[in-house]
Amino acid sequence: VYQLQDNPSSYVYLSDQITIQFAAWVDTNKITIITSSLNLTEEKPIADLPNTFIFLVSKQSPDNPLKIANQLQTLAEVLAAEPNVFIQQETHYRPNDSLYPQQWYLNHNGGNQLAIGSHICVEQAWDITRGVRSVVVAVVDDSFDLNHPDLQGVGKIVAPRDLKEKDFLPLPGEQETSHGTACAGLAVAEENGQGIVGVAPGCALMPIRTTGYLDDESIEDIFNWALKYNASVISCSWGASAVYFPLSLRQKAAVTRAATQGRNGKGCVILFAAGNANRPISGTVDEQNWPKDLLKGKTKWLSGFAIHPDVIAVSASTSLNKKAAYSNWGENISVCAPSNNAPPGMWFQESGFVYTQPTISTTIDGLGMLTTDQIGKAGYNPGNFTNNFGGTSSATPVVAGVAALMLSANPDLTAQQVNRILQETTDKIVDPQPDPQLGLQGGTYNSNGHCLWFGYGKVNAAKAVRAAQKLRGNGLVANNANKLIRGENKNQVTIPDGQKQGVRTTIVVPQNIIINDIRIAVNISHDFLGDIEVYLIPPNSQSLLLQSRTLGRQTRLEKTYTVSSQPLLKQLLNSSAKGNWQLHVVDCSPQDMGKLNGWELLIGYRD
Repeated sequence: VYQLQDNPSSYVYLSDQITIQFAAWVDTNKITIITSSLNLTEEKPIADLPNTFIFLVSKQSPDNPLKIANQLQTLAEVLAAEPNVFIQQETHYRPNDSLYPQQWYLNHNGGNQLAIGSHICVEQAWDITRGVRSVVVAVVDDSFDLNHPDLQGVGKIVAPRDLKEKDFLPLPGEQETSHGTACAGLAVAEENGQGIVGVAPGCALMPIRTTGYLDDESIEDIFNWALKYNASVISCSWGASAVYFPLSLRQKAAVTRAATQGRNGKGCVILFAAGNANRPISGTVDEQNWPKDLLKGKTKWLSGFAIHPDVIAVSASTSLNKKAAYSNWGENISVCAPSNNAPPGMWFQESGFVYTQPTISTTIDGLGMLTTDQIGKAGYNPGNFTNNFGGTSSATPVVAGVAALMLSANPDLTAQQVNRILQETTDKIVDPQPDPQLGLQGGTYNSNGHCLWFGYGKVNAAKAVRAAQKLRGNGLVANNANKLIRGENKNQVTIPDGQKQGVRTTIVVPQNIIINDIRIAVNISHDFLGDIEVYLIPPNSQSLLLQSRTLGRQTRLEKTYTVSSQPLLKQLLNSSAKGNWQLHVVDCSPQDMGKLNGWELLIGYRD
């Protein structure tokens, strides 16, 4: 049994097979001479690989398959020699929330009306992070049922605001369906073993209820509140009920201020839904067949928020990886995300009459989005959840959740970097069919990698979070902390031989700061380190295993344990560092002796 370097918990098992590829000029006789000298027996050739065979290691062979393969690699006659090894399969993180299997947009393995890859690959992103409370997602909408179990948890709600009622309880009225409750659930619904789970369940929610109007002061109040109370991401699934809506100077400035001054100058990540009219967010359409000719002829369409240069405009794709029939489009679309499918839904109200845009007769295929709903009979459906939510309103908080995961993995990213990474890590879904309403085609990509319907493609949470993580600093403590506390205990102590109580030494942290990053450097000498277990005991007295008995015959342990190398340490993030920290070293077997030479505690935090 072998172990992978820098990953001692991964075991590699050897079979009795070696695959050997010989150079083209090596004949059968030479192959026999080489393999016989090592007591290898040929099992079979490999189809489609010239001069390549599987050999079996016999009991008479001088070494195991790995060592024999290494010997073969030194021969000029051998192009490649590989032992057939076994390594345990590991599934990606999967929450146990009861309705999670129905959340196809997060991850799925195919099924009815589910195209391959139409989800956002979130489980692989969750292997890295499920979000941290210090990353706050502001969802700006009509109202929020904050009594919903999936919107609760310690530290879940941050700085709620009701701009309509001018208080701090943005709850829905009796007759409201609460669009905001549905959007918030998609982004950050808590992982609690019941209901659904959001894209970034570990992140916090800042619910902001709007006035319902888009005047200058209302827009300033929204973004100033989010800026003041340290929102990381701002998700807006709304726009003006107007065909042509340019932003005023004050509205533009409010968005820019949050996008550039938020997060201590790194900028809030701001997302807006593209809209559900199947029209350009900036462009002209020859309109026909509207009731009472409400719109007719060359008509200019403009969504001022969606085209703002500091905004990520989000369009919608379906569970079949096609364009959602309603989704707005254009050159300013940044990315798309999964949502439902439905006819275009632009409407106007005049003198008590509601006018809807021309419908389409084609079949509308695609699954709806399962998310949180008002508790009980109120809302979209009876019960606490709805399975037919949709529109670009759904796609936008999905992308907001992905952005929150990215910032959880690397809080140093600027808002512009988040947008760039989102664009660079997308899945380039293609829809070559013409739009069923307008007959236009926009589902393929130009030479710059942009598509009118899908922007730069469908978001891929796994790729985006990995890319965000790669940009983290390589300093002693990662760059999500701009200050560092270092504690040392250099007292050399003997580790009791074969005694379960072991030895404990302490480092005291007097400062009451919040942990953003943590590293533990350990120095131990021992005759047989395979006897040793090392635990960290933080001030809350919860014992965390840093090192199990996997070091074998090594005699010197000088290692730094990080959040990346030892995921158990993630539990300590966003908690207080104040108190006594202990390193607990146990020698689990008698005879071999050793000493703890000292250890170091490094805690990163922000001002």
